[in-house]
Amino acid sequence: MHGSPVDTTRRHVTSEAMRSIERAFLIGVEGATELLLIRHGDCYEDLDTTLDDPPLSPTGREQARRLGQRMRDVELDAIYSSPLRRAVETAEQISGDIRIDPRLVEVEAESSDGHVQVKEDPRQAAARLRSVVDEVVERHPGGRVALVCHGVLILNYLAEVLRLEPGTLRVIPYYTSVSVIRARGDRRMAGGLCDIAHLEGLPWPR
Repeated sequence: MHGSPVDTTRRHVTSEAMRSIERAFLIGVEGATELLLIRHGDCYEDLDTTLDDPPLSPTGREQARRLGQRMRDVELDAIYSSPLRRAVETAEQISGDIRIDPRLVEVEAESSDGHVQVKEDPRQAAARLRSVVDEVVERHPGGRVALVCHGVLILNYLAEVLRLEPGTLRVIPYYTSVSVIRARGDRRMAGGLCDIAHLEGLPWPR
């Protein structure tokens, strides 16, 4: 038996309301660009401290390999990378056609006594990544683009998109994590944060 006209109307109204919410977050909206913010793989395991630009560690190479497998069937219009080795080596697991952008480098920081002191202002770092995102959205309207860069840089930009004060977003973009931003015009919506499903079963770096 079919439902009553009232039930049919109610289902239609509910369905339209949900689609309206999805469109507000740029899901299924024509012309919206999807950006995948990807952190590089681990490079700190058995780190050679004499290197200013270390490569991926063995664990990092495995993380990047798994990321590449996960991304194998994802259609990308382009992939941009930080010029640092750990980011480039990660990006190479996704595609051989990489565009290097120096604005995607990690925030300036220094380490001593086992602690890291960030020197770049978080708003300045977010603005740096925002400038790349804005250009990418203009170049690839309605496309899907990967940006392979660094953890603190991604964290600062995510906080900006979520309209949070710097330092209040209590997540860490783990190695090879994927965060999704949808963009159209000047609108930016978060679609997913720090996904590492491809690392299931892999030991954490020590």
